Amino acid sequence: MKYLIKNAQIVNEGKTFTGSVLIHNQIIEKIYSQGETPESNADVVIDAEGKYLIPGMIDDQVHFREPGLTHKADIYTESRAAVAGGITSFMEMPNTIPNTLTQDLLEEKYQTAAKKALANYSFFMGVSNNNLEEVLKTNPRNVCGIKVFMGSSTGDMLVDDENTLSKL
Repeated sequence: MKYLIKNAQIVNEGKTFTGSVLIHNQIIEKIYSQGETPESNADVVIDAEGKYLIPGMIDDQVHFREPGLTHKADIYTESRAAVAGGITSFMEMPNTIPNTLTQDLLEEKYQTAAKKALANYSFFMGVSNNNLEEVLKTNPRNVCGIKVFMGSSTGDMLVDDENTLSKL
């Protein structure tokens, strides 16, 4: 499906200009500056005259409270709020209940997000003094990072063992 958003005030790469954006199969295919003629074969045309079109933002430190604290919020409610505010991707911290300290718990989060998230997502693997083997099994392509708390922390996530830190 092709969408054309035309006549928008586009904010991109440090400048604002009037233009149009062609989106094909959920991917931005072309950005047209004012004076350029956009393709006319779009399935849906949106006239955005007088409106701003800005890139989505990435929130790299969220606390969505799932699992363990869903009486406060969960991946669905928090990602819905994020999307409403222009967030297109989020990276969730591991200090949930239980803390995300095993590959199984990490995988459960990905499975939950696949069903409930309204934005792109990734998760941090947490580190403790007691889960070094689990952390070393982590595929760096499957996480946004490894979270190490070296000061005060929640749960079992304080890492103050020099041996653990040196092996990381």
